[in-house]
Amino acid sequence: MQWINRIRQVKIVLVVLAVVLSVASLVVSHFLVRDLKAEEQRKMEIWAEAMRSLNNADETTDLTLVLTVLNSNNTIPVVVLDKEGRVQEYRNMEVSATSPASLDSLVLREALSMKQSGRAIRINFGQEGDYMEICYADSLILTRLAWWPYVQLGVVLIFVVVAIFALLSSKRAEQNKVWVGLSKETAHQLGTPISSLMAWQEVLKETYPDDPLLPEMGKDVQRLRRIAERFSKIGSQPEPKPENLCEVLQGVVQYIGRRTPGRISMTCNLPDEPLIAPVSAPLFEWVIENLCKNAIDAMEGKGSITLTAKEEPDCFSVEVSDTGKGIPKNRFSSVFTPGYTTKERGWGLGLSLAKRIVEEYHDGRIYVKNSELGKGTTFRVELKKH
Repeated sequence: MQWINRIRQVKIVLVVLAVVLSVASLVVSHFLVRDLKAEEQRKMEIWAEAMRSLNNADETTDLTLVLTVLNSNNTIPVVVLDKEGRVQEYRNMEVSATSPASLDSLVLREALSMKQSGRAIRINFGQEGDYMEICYADSLILTRLAWWPYVQLGVVLIFVVVAIFALLSSKRAEQNKVWVGLSKETAHQLGTPISSLMAWQEVLKETYPDDPLLPEMGKDVQRLRRIAERFSKIGSQPEPKPENLCEVLQGVVQYIGRRTPGRISMTCNLPDEPLIAPVSAPLFEWVIENLCKNAIDAMEGKGSITLTAKEEPDCFSVEVSDTGKGIPKNRFSSVFTPGYTTKERGWGLGLSLAKRIVEEYHDGRIYVKNSELGKGTTFRVELKKH
C-alpha cells in the first residue's frame, strides 16, 4: 500500500510539474510573439513609408536611405498591390507556378488572405485617389516561435508519460517478484507434508485395505498435489498442451459440485465434439474454480451456475454465469484489481489471479460480459486459436 501511495504521489507531482511548465512556456511565448508582432508591424510601417518616398522621388532625391530600408526586409513576406488590386511587387514568398499568370494569381490570393487578417497598410499618393496597399504576413521566425510552445508541451507530455510508464513497470516488476517468490515458496512448503500424507496413505492401505474412506483420502491428497503443482507453475512460462476443454470443465464441476450447498446447482452446456485448445490444464482449472467460487459467494447459498463452452471462428470461449447479486457496471474492470473484494474475509486475489493466468500464460482475455444487480453475472474467457 505504501508503494501504491508513493506511485500516486509521484504521478501527481509529475502531472503538476508538466502543467506548470506548459503554462509558463505558453505565457512566455505569448508575450514574445506579441512583442515580435508589434516590432514587425513597425518595420512594415517604415517599409511602407520608404515605398511612398520612392514613389514620390524625383531626379534630385537621394534614395540611398530609402533603398537601404527596402532591401533590408529579408524575412517578412510582403506583397504590393496597386489601387486596381494588381500585384506590383512581392518578396520573401515561396511560390511556384507553371506560368506568370498563375504565379500572379497565387501571389494575389496570398495578398487577399493577408488583407482579410488585417495586415495591410494603405499608402496615399499626391494624386487624388491614387494609392497602394502593402500586404504582409508573419515572418518565418515568428511563425516558428508561435508553434514552439506546443512542441514544448508535446515533449513535456511525452516525458511525463514515459516517467509514469517506467514507475508502473517498476511497480509491476516488484509485484511479480513478490508474487512469484510467494508462489514458489508455497509450493515448496506444501511438498513435504504432501509426501508424508502419501506415505501414510500407503501405510493405511496395507493396514486397512477395505476402509471405504481411504479412496476419498487419496483424492484429497491428489488434490493437494495438484494445488502444489499450480503454485510451482506461477512465475515460469508453462507449456500449453492440446487439452479437451470439455473434460477440464467437467472435472471442475465434479470437484466444486461435491463441495457446494445443496441449494446451488451446477450445469454444463458443452458441445458433443471435443474442444481441443492449447492450455495448461492445472492453471486453467484454477481459473474456472475461482470463477465458480466467486459465483457461489455471490449467490449466498442459493442459485445456479452455468458453464458454457464453444468454438468460435477466432477463439474458444468459456462463460461462467450465476444468479447472484450482480456487479455494478462501474466495477467491471476493478473486480480484477488485486485486493478488490466484497467479502469480509476475502483477500481479493482470485479474479486477479485468473486474469494473470488467462492473459499472461495463455495469451487470452477475461472480462465481465454482462451483469445485472439482483439477477446475476456472466464472466467470459476467450482463448486464441494457435
